[in-house]
Amino acid sequence: MQIAALLFDKDGTLFDFHATWSAWARDLLQHLSDGDPALATVLAEAIDYDLQAGRFRPSSVAIAGTMDEIVAALAAHLPQWSRADLAQEMHRMAQGAPQVAAAPLADLLPRLRARGLKLGVMTNDAEASARVHLHREAALDYFDYVMGADSGFGAKPDPAPLLALAQKLGVAAEACVMLGDSLHDLQAAKAAGMMPVGVLTGPATAEVLAPFAQAILSDIGELPEWLASQG
Repeated sequence: MQIAALLFDKDGTLFDFHATWSAWARDLLQHLSDGDPALATVLAEAIDYDLQAGRFRPSSVAIAGTMDEIVAALAAHLPQWSRADLAQEMHRMAQGAPQVAAAPLADLLPRLRARGLKLGVMTNDAEASARVHLHREAALDYFDYVMGADSGFGAKPDPAPLLALAQKLGVAAEACVMLGDSLHDLQAAKAAGMMPVGVLTGPATAEVLAPFAQAILSDIGELPEWLASQG
């Protein structure tokens, strides 16, 4: 079936994961630990963040998990915070995180729309944060629908949110390409009957993603050329 829609993960796909979130995580841990280096180390280990390298490890829950999962990992070491207050504070800081686009979105997204493709976002981040990030990059209006893990349809690797997004776009699942940087993205795509395409702007390597992807792109900037090759 001809490709009719492109579904994007956000962090690690539309935006370079490490360039965007590594600095945010360092600031978050410093804030939550209130300058206590021992507590900062404990919190970093809870979310598999390498304080010395200033990067998330590939096993981190922050890479493909939901905000609720990250909150749960941190809250176990922060008894002075309720989970609700911790989540609110993390959402506040996440919305202010400086985004680094994986490719020039102002050039890429209009080109994709000009091909008649529907565009959607399904992120395990919160929908409100996703909209803030996309709006700040002047990219929000290019997407037909933006969905987060809190939008009421579930989170990846469950295929349910991808199927719900395809329905919102009015496109059959088999006519959708799901682009993502994590196994959660690709596994959800396969389970939904979509074409899984991996990108290398997140922590996962090509070797990790290849068994689950029909194609691997260096970044989403390669999409126009790849789409042309699909006929």
